Amino acid sequence: MVCELLLNLFWYCLIAGIAIIVVALIVIYVSSEPYPSLAFHTTENTFYTSTDCTRSEEFPSIKDAASIDLSVIVPAYNEEQRLPIMLDEALDFLKGKQKNYPRFSYEIIVVDDGSKDKTTQVALKYSEDYSSNKIRVLTLFKNHGKGGAVRKGMLVSRGRHLLFADADGASKFADYEKLETELDKIINNDLGVVCGSRAHLEEESKAQRSIFRTFLMYGFHFLVWFLCVRGVRDTQCGFKLLTRKSAEILFSNLHVNRWAFDVDLLFLAQYFKMPISEVAVTWHEIEGSKMVPVFSWIEMGIDILLIRIKYFIGAWKIREIKQE
Repeated sequence: MVCELLLNLFWYCLIAGIAIIVVALIVIYVSSEPYPSLAFHTTENTFYTSTDCTRSEEFPSIKDAASIDLSVIVPAYNEEQRLPIMLDEALDFLKGKQKNYPRFSYEIIVVDDGSKDKTTQVALKYSEDYSSNKIRVLTLFKNHGKGGAVRKGMLVSRGRHLLFADADGASKFADYEKLETELDKIINNDLGVVCGSRAHLEEESKAQRSIFRTFLMYGFHFLVWFLCVRGVRDTQCGFKLLTRKSAEILFSNLHVNRWAFDVDLLFLAQYFKMPISEVAVTWHEIEGSKMVPVFSWIEMGIDILLIRIKYFIGAWKIREIKQE
């Protein structure tokens, strides 16, 4: 009698569990936008060419042919303090490279992701000092999240190669040379993605973390490997270099706007069978991170789970861009 009751309870729980999962999947499917929006607010179509914001020009499109060698996309949210340090380092390197190779051309696009401080004004001062041909500022109408900010910067870039780099300057900008060399090695049909990697620093950083944070870190890595991306040890380093063709394909399909956008990006790169490589870069912790250690990792874990589910059930679609 007891066994029969337990068996019935088991089947009731199983059926109820399946029903809950089915309902949840239906809700996820119905509430999801199948394709990411590539629209720009009217205020985002132009960039200012003066600090008093009286002169402006229209941004180009990534669909246009490349007109310079390198575009550097810098997503920035409330970065008036840290941004100048990063820009100074980047500009010192890029000016030196241009001096050694006069034909080398570049631009830096600072994407202000709805900041509440003077991030835009700080970036515009650099634009005035170096010209808007070298530094452009895209001020978003509202906050999108890091992934959304990087996407919009990519979509208005002019470069043959496109690099996105964090505004905190945690990665040594001169390591761009390593990424460029590696990209030239792996490019196939104008496609290729090179990820800066901090995996070689993992043992050192582990010694500075609590057991709980180390557990969360390994849990996150396992989720990424199990659900989305294999073969890339460090998906989250904010220092990645892409060909123009790769950037157009990937950022036209990128659905995730928050911290986990790198995982979505690499998931799509593997879907399109793009060559992907990792290069060890110099990296150091910078104070003022916008990530809340435990909360942000849990949030990213949820996003990774949703990435897999939404693509699997067809809630998120992928634009099959014709490759010539």
